Amino acid sequence: MTPASPDDAAGSRNTDPVTDAAGPPTTDPVTDAGGPRTTEPVTDTADLTRAIADAPLVRAWSSFLASGATPFTIPGHKRQAGTVSDLLARMLDADVPLFGGLDAVKLTSGVLTRAERLAGQAWGARWCRFSTGGSTHANQAIVLAAGQPGRPVLVSRTAHRSTLLALVLAGLRPVWLPVDCDPVTAIPLGLNPDRLRVAAKEHPDAAAVLCVEPGYFGTVSAVAELADAAHRAGLPLIVDQAWGAHFGFHPGLPPHALRAGADAMVISVHKSLPAFSQASALFVASEWWDEGRLERAFEAGNTTSPAGAILASVDAARALLTHPAGTALLDRLIGLVADARGRLRAAGIGTVDPASFPPGRYDPAKLVIRTGSLHRNGNDVEAELVRAGVPVEMADADTVIPLVSLLDDERTVGRLVEAMLDAVRRAPAVRRSGDPGALTSMLASWPVPEQLLTPREAFFAEVAAVPADRAAGRICAEVIAPYPPGIPALVPGELIDADRLRVLRDAAAAGTRIAYAADPSLHTIQVVDDPTPR
Repeated sequence: MTPASPDDAAGSRNTDPVTDAAGPPTTDPVTDAGGPRTTEPVTDTADLTRAIADAPLVRAWSSFLASGATPFTIPGHKRQAGTVSDLLARMLDADVPLFGGLDAVKLTSGVLTRAERLAGQAWGARWCRFSTGGSTHANQAIVLAAGQPGRPVLVSRTAHRSTLLALVLAGLRPVWLPVDCDPVTAIPLGLNPDRLRVAAKEHPDAAAVLCVEPGYFGTVSAVAELADAAHRAGLPLIVDQAWGAHFGFHPGLPPHALRAGADAMVISVHKSLPAFSQASALFVASEWWDEGRLERAFEAGNTTSPAGAILASVDAARALLTHPAGTALLDRLIGLVADARGRLRAAGIGTVDPASFPPGRYDPAKLVIRTGSLHRNGNDVEAELVRAGVPVEMADADTVIPLVSLLDDERTVGRLVEAMLDAVRRAPAVRRSGDPGALTSMLASWPVPEQLLTPREAFFAEVAAVPADRAAGRICAEVIAPYPPGIPALVPGELIDADRLRVLRDAAAAGTRIAYAADPSLHTIQVVDDPTPR
């Protein structure tokens, strides 16, 4: 699916389909214009505090802190760090283990089960588990449950590296599904349901469909259509919704994947909600897998020493999100991001425009700033932002992505906008190194590379780093993903062809960020240490 035309979204104007900067800027690109809109503050914070305090894991965490217990359990700081260092105390005083802390004797009180049951109800799932290993662990758990070694799975080419490693662990064979990309900006637009239907017919023995919604740049596929296509083919749809933990809890946001018909969903609670780093959750809505299989798959990579504070923060985020204050905070978030886009656009700085997409196909809380048309390298702009004390989530040659969450307010977003305007002013002007969409268009026009080994076979093979000019014709042993679009150009087990390698090396030399590769300059490539493809 592709975005609506600019005429459909915003009247007749000369504009890129996914940017709200209408042609060349008519104002000084680094001049501030206007100020942030004032939004309503969250009211009745006492009621929200009570709701969070009543969350089962939060209540257990608070009770343990107030108990005055002298623990003789792990962790080794024993809640005594303040006796030796105030700095250590600030780092560790919130840390309470699940076992011997939130749950005094291992899993006898059922407090974790109660919290997970409440989250399952909130997201409409029949089975839910909280993870302290991030969405990496949750993705690997659901892929382990998906099928038996050797079976194919249909996988969006935008899949995260954790999914690729899950395929290694499970021994599943990926059938890669290319995604549509905007030809101008190179931003991935989503997975085409027709492409899924064709792949499902070609691989009737497939075990599941794996996709990523939303993508890193905020775009969302037609998930309901993907779910329908998968189910008609007799396949479950598994969605990595790491960047969309807030979806489904505000009418202005896309529905979450389960509500759109997916069978399983992973969310990174810590990305857009107030939770500790590594906080994640896995939800299953359908009867596709029995609970025994799900539990075995989840526990295969789960720690036996889970951090209670991380788990409690998932419970707290659930309580906040399902409280009326959560809706108000999401409303404020959407408004703040819209205002930020407006101020940046007024200053001549382009951003991705949600109005350019069909309803529900873009995250309005995502702020993607385009710097290429300003003759500024996004990496240089990021460096200026860091110097100003405003670090951002990601930058590449043409893009800066700050993460704005529901705890941001007018002050923090106002500081971001001011810092961005100043960073663009300070960053050196550069000549554009080329059309950001050219690399994507070229790679997208080629078929997915020939897969000579499964990711598992490539992972366990002997690997060597070879000069790039000797890599063509060898089997790749690493992920190589240019940003944008963040779609792997090569994954372990695929044949490296000379043309693709040349394009990637030219892009790296021109400043394109090459993610995951051991040598991001691509002077050397990790290959299977066997020159004979098998």
